[in-house]
Amino acid sequence: MPVTAAAPMAQLHLACFPDEPWDAEAFARLLALPGCFGCLAWERRQPVGFALARDLGIECEVLSLGVVPPRRRRGTGRELVCAVIAEAKRRRLGSVVLEVAVDNEAARRLYQGFGFVQVGHRPRYYRRRSGLADALILRLVLNDADA
Repeated sequence: MPVTAAAPMAQLHLACFPDEPWDAEAFARLLALPGCFGCLAWERRQPVGFALARDLGIECEVLSLGVVPPRRRRGTGRELVCAVIAEAKRRRLGSVVLEVAVDNEAARRLYQGFGFVQVGHRPRYYRRRSGLADALILRLVLNDADA
């Protein structure tokens, strides 16, 4: 994903995570990192979701993934996770790791459906208008034959 995607990704991130949005500068820095990759989900020429990940050499870290609220629960998040997993397998990485807020039940169900399991916990990690929310660290071990 080119660095020029930073501004549109920042707009999507704001729509998806209004309590803790990342700005275009943050996305530009991330997109410039070695091994960083991502994808956008489109509907009628309009971006409706994104995934940003990084190849860490032995595993893939999902840095952020979101779908704009009006387009949720229509399979877009599942398609984005599938795209990240496919790229991780293509790169022959052994696992995919990510963080998800404890209070994000929909995302937790999505990741559980893929077989992600909890491997860690970060107290008070995400900012919310109502305070702080814990994060769960999840990992999906990829099939050894594919990784």
